[in-house]
Amino acid sequence: MIAGITLAVSGTPASADIDPGGGDTETQVNARADEKTLSATAGGIVYDRSKNGKGGHAGPMTPATDWTPPACYYAPAFTPAQLKKKLEPIWAVDSTGPEWDLSQRNRYVNGKPYKDFNKDKSGDGYWWDSFIPEGRESAPGAFDCDKPYFWVDKGDPPPADTPEAVTPEILAHLAYAEIRVPDTEVTLAPAGTTKVNLPTWAWLNGADFKPVSVTASVPVLDIHATATAEPISLKIDPGTSDAETYPANGVCDLVGDKIGTPYAKGKSKETPPCGVKYLRSSGDGTYPLKATVTWKIHWTGTGVNGEKRLPDGEFGAEQDVVVEEVQSINR
Repeated sequence: MIAGITLAVSGTPASADIDPGGGDTETQVNARADEKTLSATAGGIVYDRSKNGKGGHAGPMTPATDWTPPACYYAPAFTPAQLKKKLEPIWAVDSTGPEWDLSQRNRYVNGKPYKDFNKDKSGDGYWWDSFIPEGRESAPGAFDCDKPYFWVDKGDPPPADTPEAVTPEILAHLAYAEIRVPDTEVTLAPAGTTKVNLPTWAWLNGADFKPVSVTASVPVLDIHATATAEPISLKIDPGTSDAETYPANGVCDLVGDKIGTPYAKGKSKETPPCGVKYLRSSGDGTYPLKATVTWKIHWTGTGVNGEKRLPDGEFGAEQDVVVEEVQSINR
């Protein structure tokens, strides 16, 4: 049964007091609506976004390869009492037929294989369910996690036939999908309007392009993972083939904490380390210059020695550039 619904948002951690997070259970989080940096979701996963990219134009990265975050996963969802509270009303009101009801009662109540919702194991484990991360409902494989509710004792691994069961690595993948990075509108000199054959300098505000991270954890399992994104380069696409880039491949590497070098007075005859030179006027229109930052992603988590890599991520934006002809004077 697929769940994947958000139960509570915003707050500060309540550590192991958080319930697994399934059904109509209320997740225990101390709410602070003015700081939406930490949230608990169905499946008991808590995201700490306090070190994430901020600002109205921050956005999600696109993996640089065909890798994608998980479309579904299994995680703790119910205590015995919670699962009973969820299923018994369905059997009483929303029955899909006596055969289905009997199969359900046999599975969870009559000992085939569980008895009375495993109430005798209360406190010793959880019922697990399948979940779809928010926004991934239409992704390929979103409904592949189709096992019925299953029980896992505390300290035991999930069944071998549930490779999507939540682990530190899966938490890292889910945290990757939650990372937001700063907008990539570059600063240009000249700004907005430039001239044909005039080198235009480009750079990004170094203060905005620092490493960002998201931590995902499952308090009831005492596991966590942190995915961190670090900017490594900026690629400039001038928006027309009638242009040259600096460097020639259009990729400006991060140097120290800067991508590109701000233009300063006296540099007009220098070649910019990062920039573009347009060879033809944009006429009555503009060229859509696109700036894309590549972010290196790594993660660490419970039981992991050192850092492990995840596919690089990319985030870009377009901005309009007016290119004018150089005016000459005939004498």
